[in-house]
Amino acid sequence: MLEPSNNNQLPPIPGKRYFAIGEVSELCAVKPHVLRYWEQEFPSLSPVKRRGNRRYYQRQDVVLIRQIRSLLHEQGFTIGGARQKLDDTPDKKELTPYKQLLDQTISELEDVLKTL
Repeated sequence: MLEPSNNNQLPPIPGKRYFAIGEVSELCAVKPHVLRYWEQEFPSLSPVKRRGNRRYYQRQDVVLIRQIRSLLHEQGFTIGGARQKLDDTPDKKELTPYKQLLDQTISELEDVLKTL
């Protein structure tokens, strides 16, 4: 549904609790200044800020960024349209990042199974 079609081309999300902006940039193929801009445009994207105003993203933030990237770059939504698309599904919004995480985990396990 809102799942990025190129999620398999992006690197898997490591099992860490927090990610620096540079790591998220690499994991999502989006430059850091774009991530900072998206924070202003998408209220649901709010990384933890610590000492020195450094941003630390959690796993659900990374999944949301991939979802936003898909809406903007692959599906052709404007920022306003992507924001509305994310806001229009309040019930599914809670489940979508977890579904994406589950789908990614399944995909990674299938890759391991093929290797074996």
